[in-house]
Amino acid sequence: MGLVKVLSDRTEEHRIGTALEETETRLRRAQEAGGIGVFSVGIDDAILYTTPEFCRLYGLPERATYPAAAFEVLIIPQDSHLVSTAESRRRGDLIRDVEYRIRRPDTGELRWIARRGEIERDGTGRPVRFSGVARDITEQRYARDALATSEARYRALFEAIDDGFCIIEFFDGPHGPASDYVHVEANPGYERHTGIPNIVGRTLRDLAAAEADGWLDLYGGVLRTGESIRFERAFPAAGRHIEVSAARIEPPSRRQVSVLFRDISARRAAEDALRASEAVARENVERVQLALAAGAIIGTWVWDLAADRFSVDEAFARSFGLDPTVGREGLSLAQVIETVHPDDRDALTAAIGTALAQGGPYAHQYRTKRADGLYYWLEANGRVEHAPDGTPLRFPGVLIDVEERRAVEAERERVTEQLRRLNENLEQRVVERTAELMRTEEALRQSQKMEAVGQLTGGLAHDFNNMLAGIVGSLELMQTRLLQGRVGDIERYIAAAQGAARRAAALTHRLLAFSRRQTLAPKPIDANRLVEGMEELVRRTVGPAVSVEVVGAAGLWSTHVDPSQLENALLNLCINARDAMPDGGRIVIETGNRWLDSRSARERDLEPGQYISLCVSDNGTGMTPDVVAKAFDPFFTTKPMGEGTGLGLSMIYGFAKQSGGQVRIYSEPGEGTMVCLYLPRHLGEAEGVEVVPDLSEAARARAGETVLVVDDEPTVRMLVTEVLEDLGYAAIEAADGASGLQVLQSDVRIDLLVSDVGLPGGMNGRQMAEAAQLSRPGLKVLFITGYAENAALNHGHLAPGMQVMVKPFALEALAARIRNLIEGTG
Repeated sequence: MGLVKVLSDRTEEHRIGTALEETETRLRRAQEAGGIGVFSVGIDDAILYTTPEFCRLYGLPERATYPAAAFEVLIIPQDSHLVSTAESRRRGDLIRDVEYRIRRPDTGELRWIARRGEIERDGTGRPVRFSGVARDITEQRYARDALATSEARYRALFEAIDDGFCIIEFFDGPHGPASDYVHVEANPGYERHTGIPNIVGRTLRDLAAAEADGWLDLYGGVLRTGESIRFERAFPAAGRHIEVSAARIEPPSRRQVSVLFRDISARRAAEDALRASEAVARENVERVQLALAAGAIIGTWVWDLAADRFSVDEAFARSFGLDPTVGREGLSLAQVIETVHPDDRDALTAAIGTALAQGGPYAHQYRTKRADGLYYWLEANGRVEHAPDGTPLRFPGVLIDVEERRAVEAERERVTEQLRRLNENLEQRVVERTAELMRTEEALRQSQKMEAVGQLTGGLAHDFNNMLAGIVGSLELMQTRLLQGRVGDIERYIAAAQGAARRAAALTHRLLAFSRRQTLAPKPIDANRLVEGMEELVRRTVGPAVSVEVVGAAGLWSTHVDPSQLENALLNLCINARDAMPDGGRIVIETGNRWLDSRSARERDLEPGQYISLCVSDNGTGMTPDVVAKAFDPFFTTKPMGEGTGLGLSMIYGFAKQSGGQVRIYSEPGEGTMVCLYLPRHLGEAEGVEVVPDLSEAARARAGETVLVVDDEPTVRMLVTEVLEDLGYAAIEAADGASGLQVLQSDVRIDLLVSDVGLPGGMNGRQMAEAAQLSRPGLKVLFITGYAENAALNHGHLAPGMQVMVKPFALEALAARIRNLIEGTG
């Protein structure tokens, strides 16, 4: 038998065991330092494995194991539903994190425990163990509850206080860093003081953009420096005076400021009332001092309110013819009131009542009968003395003679009233003078137009004769050819007559539009189109010795001006250019787009921006600098006496300025002149030209539609009636307003009234239409007139369903207008 000895190296095993013991020691110490207890409870056996710290938390002796029920019974009944039970552990649906209270068995203390646990499961997913940690949170829980209570109290105070409180938070916006703030919190008092409901979440610039910079300077300074501010601010919209306090909320990185609004309206009102009372008192003292200096004191009194006895001094008594002894013994209020003028007694009684009720200084003027039996004005000054409980006791005062002062005041009032009446008369005269000047200005403007019209008459007569010759000749040739049976040239003669008639109509319309008196509203216009329409008129005006060239810019912008005034300006500039070239020459009318920068605009006395230019240049005599300097002065002219009013350029200058533009003259002696109108660009389309269909394409009448035609010219009635009947309308004719109204007042169907404006017999077309609408409400009317009489048409103001066409007109246009009016689309 032998002995075998086996040796093995257990160094590594020992090292690992030592390291494990050290780790467990560190873990235990960490648990003890943190007050953390570790536990594990078996699902099947309900045995609780604990650590020493866990046992200390629950006030139990240190043991490695306990029945789970030994710990469950420590939990107070109110929290028993929160802990794990054997059943909940088996189901695995217990609460992981829970806070509950226990009653320690060793001390009897009530302690808060926070427990966190996890279910451990086997490979089949069945719960086998519940492990976790627990710690005592009593102090934290009490602190948290105290904080919640404090916050609840703060919130209740925050909501209940009358003062307004809010917290604002700055943020960066489009206007720069910290350029706006939002209200993150506000109590009802703040919304009440500011008068802004639902203010939380709204920004300063959203609420008061115009005042934002001022508030940002105030509160932004608080945010930057941390220094609190206090100031007063009036809020007229809310009718309040507010004391505002603001302080930064730390740390600064929160970018928040607290703001307190305190309503000091009552205090300010009291201060204002006190100041007013003191001012009245000072005024009364000064008045008494002045009265003393002037010897105007009548006397003094003391009214014992309880005894109702006025004690007066000797001077007072003698002034009223009283025995001084009676004055010393005292008078009643009723005896004093008897000496007052009957008309002043009610006011005096009311003033005394107010003084007794409100206190403060008393001053009142009234008339009283003195020893000579006459009434004199005097002033009573005094102050009511009160007991500590506010009861009025004594009312001392002094009487001052104000008879002379009242006489002075009455005289001043008389003079003031006289001055007021004079001022009213002066204002009326100024209004009348202004109206007269405006009428004179309008007359001068019309005079300038008519001066230009006078320049046209010779050429117009020649042109009209040519056009009439073309019309008459074409008609005579048509008659001759028809008698001869030769109809081949009829179309050519018809076209010639129509062309001459249209040219005559266009020239008539242009002349009427140019010379009309009414003020026209500005509208978007195409200056190229306006110049094109005026070109023939300009050529006729300047005569054959002067050539006219028009250079219209492509893509010319629109401008928003009165077209009649622009036509007037253009024609006057062309007449001036013609007069500067007595031996003939060349006129250039040029349009263009101009984008003026700051320097260019400053040179033309305009704002920088986009403009159109309308320039008229000539190669005439030109102007010297001193003539250019005075060219826009009213009544300045270089023409001989009787050949010019001197108003042309001044009117053009006024028109340009009123239109937001400017006019400039560029001229050199012997080199010619260029006058340029600069007018603001209009961002929109100019008004277009109406396009009408061919007569053969015009819409036909519907069954039974009837039109009444009223015109004193048989030819016009015949033409209109023929067109209507060709289109299927039933047409009724009348030669004057009376016969037309007779038809309209009958029960005949009338779908449309077509009438001249100027009718014989004392009733014009407008009067007839208005009379007819009394029995036919909604009657549609088309006025046709050789000249749109402004007064008869109510200065251009037409009721709905009324329109105007000016003769001569295309029959196609007449047919289209009639259809549109009847259908209600015109």
